[in-house]
Amino acid sequence: MRIYTRTGDAGETGLLDGQRVSKADPRVDAYGDVDELNAWLGAVVSAGIDRDLAEMLVDIQRCLFSLGASLADPSTQASGHAKVSASAADVERLEGWIDSMETELAPLKRFILPGGHPTAATIHIARTVCRRAERRVTGLGLGAVDSGAIVYLNRLSDLLFVLARVVNARAGVAEQEW
Repeated sequence: MRIYTRTGDAGETGLLDGQRVSKADPRVDAYGDVDELNAWLGAVVSAGIDRDLAEMLVDIQRCLFSLGASLADPSTQASGHAKVSASAADVERLEGWIDSMETELAPLKRFILPGGHPTAATIHIARTVCRRAERRVTGLGLGAVDSGAIVYLNRLSDLLFVLARVVNARAGVAEQEW
C-alpha cells in the first residue's frame, strides 16, 4: 500500500463515513489539532521523560488517537465499528493522575510562566495545543460530537499544566512567577 493516494490533491479529504469534505472543514481542523497534540506528546516521550510519566503519556496518546478517529466520523459508526470516544473512565483516569502528581508540588501562589526545563516547556506547548483542540471540538457543536471529547480535552489540559510543573520540580528547575 502506498502512503500517497492523490485523492486529496484537490484540497479535499475523506471522512470515515465516506463523505468528502474540504481540508479546511471545521471537523478536519478539530481532528487535526488533536493529531498535533498527539505529536507533541510523542515529542515529550521521545525527549526522555521519567518512565512513569512516559507510560501515562503513551496511554493518553492512544486515547487521543481514538478521539481523533471519532471526530473524523460524523456518523455513529466508522467502517462498521462503533465509534470510540473519551469515556467517563478516561476522564477519571486523568483526574487520578492529576491528584497523584499534585502531591509532588508546592501549592501555586501566583501564575507561572510557561517554560523551565526544555521538556516542561514542550509540555506547555502541548497544553496550549490541547486548549486549541478543545476550542475547535467545542466549535463543532454538542450535537456534532460526543460531549465526552470536550470534557476529556478540558481535563487533559489541566493534566498537562500539572505535568509541566512536575517535570520542572523533578529536574530541580524553579518556576518563574508572573
